[in-house]
Amino acid sequence: MSDRNGDAAPLARIEAVFRDAGVTGFLHAADVDGGRELGLRADEPVVLASVFKVPLLVAFFRQAAAGLLDPAEPVTLPPGGRTDGPTGLSVMRDEVRMSLRDLCYTMIAVSDNAAADVLYARVGPEAIGATIEALGLRRTRVVADARGLHDHMLRDAGVGSLAELWPRLDEPGLLPALGVLDPAHTNSSTPREMTRLLSLIWRDEVCPPDECEQMRRLLSLQVWPHRLSSGFPYDDVRVSGKTGTLPTLRNEVGVVEYPDGGRYAVAVFTRSLVPVAVQPEADAAIGIAARLAVEALRRPA
Repeated sequence: MSDRNGDAAPLARIEAVFRDAGVTGFLHAADVDGGRELGLRADEPVVLASVFKVPLLVAFFRQAAAGLLDPAEPVTLPPGGRTDGPTGLSVMRDEVRMSLRDLCYTMIAVSDNAAADVLYARVGPEAIGATIEALGLRRTRVVADARGLHDHMLRDAGVGSLAELWPRLDEPGLLPALGVLDPAHTNSSTPREMTRLLSLIWRDEVCPPDECEQMRRLLSLQVWPHRLSSGFPYDDVRVSGKTGTLPTLRNEVGVVEYPDGGRYAVAVFTRSLVPVAVQPEADAAIGIAARLAVEALRRPA
């Protein structure tokens, strides 16, 4: 545990929240405009899952700012061949034509895997890696798109679909065999590096201000209310974020903004021992832990 403010009590409460929810939690919270921070296993490697779409988003807008791509460029997507997923273009049956920046919207707002993979191919893995390196995120790696993660998981499990995988997750030895659940073999980072990335976006330090504002807008439009946002049910507090989910893993990173101007980047990653698709206690723990961390940072030093 680490707390630059010298107060161990918030960390003990956060650890208790994770324990009561039946998960191991990894958390880092930072004042975007100041030096205060609070962390629980903040430098341990974690699996990004769909949180990888945030560095992809940054790489996209850096290319747009450099004139290497046009965000308004139209893309036509036929109904066949799209990356699987539960939302967005992945489940649509007809041909779709939309701009690259609107694909960014569906990628972030509803975690659209098909949109993400179109953008991943357009930006290119080399540019994503170069962006991560340029921003000093030495422990962050994006090595696969959503299709790659999906195919890797099915191949490791020896099944043909997620419908086949879910009923088998409690078989002895299956979960450890899934490389997508191991930070060493998939898209990964640390909670501290994710709050650093978010802070750079909110301070207009990854791109020119216009592109950073576009990213902040997209992250504020995420529709899921059950994780980070659940900890801040206030009309005057704005929560922007991006979730990530894989078997036993539930994550969210985001920024919480208060009416007094306070801005706090938070990254919460959880791992459960129970391989079930619905775990409301684990989802709620993300919001509660984030609120405890932010409240600790908002108290006078």
